[in-house]
Amino acid sequence: MVETLRLSPVISTYPDDKYENLLIEVLLPGVEKKDVSFKLTSDSFYVSGKKEGVSYLDSYPTDCPVVPEKAVAKYSNGVLKVTVPYQEPLEKLVDVKIE
Repeated sequence: MVETLRLSPVISTYPDDKYENLLIEVLLPGVEKKDVSFKLTSDSFYVSGKKEGVSYLDSYPTDCPVVPEKAVAKYSNGVLKVTVPYQEPLEKLVDVKIE
C-alpha cells in the first residue's frame, strides 16, 4: 500500500500595484491542472491538489474582504495564480436600528 504524503502548499498573497486586487500564488509542483481545486469566500480560500504519493491541501484567510465572484485563476507549470478584487470599504455594512 502506498502512503500519501499530506503537505500544505507554498502560498504568497499580496496586493496589486494599485491596491485594488489581491493576488494569490500557490505552488503545486508536479500537479496537473485537472487535479487542482480552489475555493474562495469573501474572507478565506481553500486549495487542494494531488499527484501520485502527495496531497497538497490547506485553507488560508485573505488579508481583507474580497469579491469571490470576480476572481480569475490561471494555472501553468505547477503555479496557480488567482486575482480577486477587494471589496469596496463599507460595502457590506448593514444599518442596525438602535432601540
